[in-house]
Amino acid sequence: MQSKWFESAPRVIAHRGASHRAPENTLRAFTTAVALGADAVELDTRLTRGGAVVIHHDWTLDRTTDGAGRLDRHTLAELERLDAGKRFGPEFAGERIPTLERVFETLGETVLYDIELSNYRRPFNRLPDAVIRLVRRHKLEDHVLMSSFNPISLRRVEALAPQLPRGLLLMRREPWWMRGPLGPGPVDVLQLEDTLASPESIDGFHREDHKVHVWVVNDRNRMRDLLAWGVDGLITDLPDVACEVLGDVLATG
Repeated sequence: MQSKWFESAPRVIAHRGASHRAPENTLRAFTTAVALGADAVELDTRLTRGGAVVIHHDWTLDRTTDGAGRLDRHTLAELERLDAGKRFGPEFAGERIPTLERVFETLGETVLYDIELSNYRRPFNRLPDAVIRLVRRHKLEDHVLMSSFNPISLRRVEALAPQLPRGLLLMRREPWWMRGPLGPGPVDVLQLEDTLASPESIDGFHREDHKVHVWVVNDRNRMRDLLAWGVDGLITDLPDVACEVLGDVLATG
């Protein structure tokens, strides 16, 4: 099976959806990203107390919802009562923390999915298993990229679904486990913090047969530089801007 992720490049990847236009990691953010022309949506997955897969970045609820405390101590029913929109703006009141299932049901094959496995505080939990079950249920294997900072999760994906492409997130503060035998195993994509991206690093990773995505890029000039250096994906809060810049670059050759 050939992943649609690699059929063309570069990709515009909406970070937590169109997160400068709508509340991050909500259905409104994802549908807005698709409407603005994004190739993919990046979303953060976590497990509820009962094992449901929901989309939420932080391990606590306080920053983006009217709830408080650790997400994994709440049931899905409790989380679905929270408002995940009004802190972004009153016009978004009533937005909820979505399940991954609801996102798949809403967007289907209209977009690619960069699914971050965000089980960093519980690295051995069954988040990868639950996500893979949903991907298979919705027959989206050729639409997903499974990404994480957590090498344990990436190795679990490799064991359960080796055909799914895997992406390793990298930042300047390299975690200790990346230096030893607990590394992520073979991956298809390296997703670099913007400060790590340079013509030399991108070329070097390409020579190692890795695709390269860079996050989080919201500046037009930086987008142009990265595209000139051959980056395979721009992870951005502003997919409309990235699409415009990419269109200009492609039009001018």
